Amino acid sequence: MAEFFQTVLMYAREGFAEVNALQGLVIALIATVLMTRWARLLVMVLAAVVANVFVDTLRPVLFDQAAVRLPPLLEPAYWHYLLLLFAGFLVVIGIMFMVKRVMMKG
Repeated sequence: MAEFFQTVLMYAREGFAEVNALQGLVIALIATVLMTRWARLLVMVLAAVVANVFVDTLRPVLFDQAAVRLPPLLEPAYWHYLLLLFAGFLVVIGIMFMVKRVMMKG
């Protein structure tokens, strides 16, 4: 049981480190502004992960005039990265929404 919690904590820590960049924080801020209640948290986190993948995919096209390259969906390492992003966005959007709720009530 302790190993499970260590694994969950590791994913949250590494995911937060992945999201704690300008792109991730902007996406999390937009998701937090659009979120209206706690029940929507998982949907907004999933949308934030999709938005992050979309931006990562299109950044080389927009800035470097490179060809569109699809994400490596068949590689396990990519799915691990997506799971880290999900955990990171879950932490960041949850904290931002909690602050938003406190600020709106006050």
